Amino acid sequence: MHVTYDSLKNESNLAKHGVDLSSASYLDGSEVMACVDTCRDYREVREIGYGVIGERLFCVVFTQRDDTMHIISLRKANQREVRNYVEQIEDRHADFG
Repeated sequence: MHVTYDSLKNESNLAKHGVDLSSASYLDGSEVMACVDTCRDYREVREIGYGVIGERLFCVVFTQRDDTMHIISLRKANQREVRNYVEQIEDRHADFG
């Protein structure tokens, strides 16, 4: 997946979450479970998604720009998010069962 990000935002993300935004390139875009972030008016469509890098679930905030995922934030998912993600996966598998 082609990703872009702002270098200053990357420094901020590293300081806050200990994760380099370039790591988002390891996400499989077709496997990221995402929804539109409607909390605020960002003047663009922002999405919050969850996807696996290695064996760890990550939370990614991004915008789609043509065929590019512009990364705003990337961090390890917390326990609640992991639990919700697993429930969603199980529900999807049950639907196809």
